[in-house]
Amino acid sequence: MIYITLHFSVIISGTSGDIVMTQTPLSLPVTPGEPASISCRSSQSLFDSDYANTYLDWYLQKPGQSPQLLIYEVSNRASGVPDRFSGSGSGTDFTLKISRVEAEDVGVYYCMQSIEYPPTVV
Repeated sequence: MIYITLHFSVIISGTSGDIVMTQTPLSLPVTPGEPASISCRSSQSLFDSDYANTYLDWYLQKPGQSPQLLIYEVSNRASGVPDRFSGSGSGTDFTLKISRVEAEDVGVYYCMQSIEYPPTVV
């Protein structure tokens, strides 16, 4: 069994108040080949009606490495990200799914809002 460690809560400071991002579960034991799902909730909507986009991104920080972008704007895979990763959701509720977990997927997963700048992690 391998472990995917998930970051639990991130506060992103923005000009119109703090957006609180909460992830569950705190950690998730998974067996290679099985699916995994991570939930993320925002304290306010991440939908920008001016641009008709929702600004929710997912990052993975592997041990000893810098965070890498997995998913941007809810469901778009970044370049080079395997198709076993997918993102979904809208408004304030989002999900990252891994269809078949591999050993290389171990790390810390972050959801981050990018609707307000600067997107500073406190």
